[in-house]
Amino acid sequence: MPKARPRGRDVSGLLLLDKPTGLSSNNALQRVKRIYQAAKAGHTGSLDPLATGMLPICLGSATRLSSYLLDAHKVYRVTATLGIGTATGDAEGAVTVDRSTEPAAAAPHVEATLRQFVGEIEQVPPMYSALKRDGVPLYRLARQGVEVAREARRVVIEGITLEAYRWPELTLVVRCSKGTYIRTLIEDVAAAIGTVGHVAALRRLTVEPFLEDQMRSLEALEAHETAADGHRTLDALLLAPDQALSGWPVVRLARAAAERLGHGQALPADPAWLPGVVAVYTEPNELVAIALVTADGQLRPKRVFLR
Repeated sequence: MPKARPRGRDVSGLLLLDKPTGLSSNNALQRVKRIYQAAKAGHTGSLDPLATGMLPICLGSATRLSSYLLDAHKVYRVTATLGIGTATGDAEGAVTVDRSTEPAAAAPHVEATLRQFVGEIEQVPPMYSALKRDGVPLYRLARQGVEVAREARRVVIEGITLEAYRWPELTLVVRCSKGTYIRTLIEDVAAAIGTVGHVAALRRLTVEPFLEDQMRSLEALEAHETAADGHRTLDALLLAPDQALSGWPVVRLARAAAERLGHGQALPADPAWLPGVVAVYTEPNELVAIALVTADGQLRPKRVFLR
């Protein structure tokens, strides 16, 4: 039997949603999908319900680029409460340790401690996370009072800026690699300072290569939902899918060569192309594929977009 066609509009593009607090990433995705009446949608890089900020949502063919956004570096503003530890590492968890009456850590000590966390560090993922053990999310085990061993992971903290510190509140801006748990970072920083701590508020400011002022709120989208021009106003808010590849090395091919690459064939690489992953285009500026320029002089397709 032929496959049933997906219900909804064939709309494609990237929406940078400013996710509100109290809403899961999946619930935010479903609301955007409904507003756009999109046949296909997905998000990249989940945010906890407590967190706000940039949640890239891919509609239609843009979902084929979602994995590359998952790899992107991110910037967060986090406000931590020191002296109090919680079960989840954030304000939604029950208080497990209260050391708030201890003497406040001196500002120079806090600043020196933060510098120790810049660079490549190891993190043990929290139990309250979506990582799975034998197919079961860790957060479900944690809710049952079960704790399992987790292997440390290497992440990169590219920069930490101390915006404000007045005991017990600490506000930081953190630029980091994929896979970084801000809750874990705060707990580890607090321990290095000599206390405990948890995330009181978290906002994702950017997901590279996008900017903070490109975000759209659910309220703004819903205001456009009933516009007289149908979906035209909403669709104008979408970014072209290949903007996710902004800054990547680009290779341009003639149509015939692009079609061969699109059928999975490796092509001879131009000697001027540097080895590495590139975005491949054909005229008139159509994204063909993500490909690898190999050290032995070939252009090998990794992900094909040409229809």
